[in-house]
Amino acid sequence: MTLVNIPSRILHDLGTSAWFGGTLANAVALNRAAAETTDASSAGRVANAGWNAWTPVNAAAIGACLVGSIGQLRGNRYRIAAQQGVGTVVVVKTGLTAAALAVTGYSRVLGKKVAAQHDVPVSSGTDPSAATPDDVAAAQRQLKILQWAVPALTGGLVVVSAIAGEQQREQAVKAGTVRRFAWRR
Repeated sequence: MTLVNIPSRILHDLGTSAWFGGTLANAVALNRAAAETTDASSAGRVANAGWNAWTPVNAAAIGACLVGSIGQLRGNRYRIAAQQGVGTVVVVKTGLTAAALAVTGYSRVLGKKVAAQHDVPVSSGTDPSAATPDDVAAAQRQLKILQWAVPALTGGLVVVSAIAGEQQREQAVKAGTVRRFAWRR
């Protein structure tokens, strides 16, 4: 089965799920696990290695999410126009996706700044130590917040996608279409 043969919803949902799950796992486990190293200089190297290994997988997940989203928009264009509430969900999903992309991109920029400093002493993947250089410490403090923002945004995307799936049920399509046309009178 090639990428073009995978239904858009599956592609979108798998990509979104991987994006959400991977960033959540790294925030929960990887950054803390790095603190378990025997010396402060190794903690940053370990966290960087983990995040750098995740980056290409995350990029593929984001790509799948975006390709699936475009396919869903194309496939549902008539429902978006005709069914009440679908357009609102599309706007919310698009906003969450854009925000998650922006936060993910900015996190990667910060992560590269931290990773550029080899063997920098840190307390964990997102906690500087007293010996951490100021620029790396500043980036780590921002990453400490952003590591939770990405799963929050992508988790929201999972929830809104579930709502969109419910809107595709036959009863919801009929009721939403009737409401849309009754409202126009």
